[in-house]
Amino acid sequence: MAEVIVTEQNFEQEVLNSDIPVLVDFWATWCGPCKMVGPIVAEIAAENAGRLKVAKVDVDENPGLAMRYEVSSIPTLMVFKNGAVVNKAVGARPKAAIMQMIG
Repeated sequence: MAEVIVTEQNFEQEVLNSDIPVLVDFWATWCGPCKMVGPIVAEIAAENAGRLKVAKVDVDENPGLAMRYEVSSIPTLMVFKNGAVVNKAVGARPKAAIMQMIG
């Protein structure tokens, strides 16, 4: 499954109400480190289809979500399970570190 584009309108449905863990990538089009993490996140989405949902949140288009989850630097990756944040990392990370966050 490819990444899901998440907005303030569908965040609750796609992330908080998901029956599988969700990796949320808070990013922006102008962010260099986000561009480095993007392909890694896409690879994780493809390799873990059905076991993990991967959601992308553009912080410029969804400032309310960025504020709600206190995203002050990007990229910020968060893992949600049963509607709650269980892990968070700020900054570019290698694939192995992201997979470790997911558990």
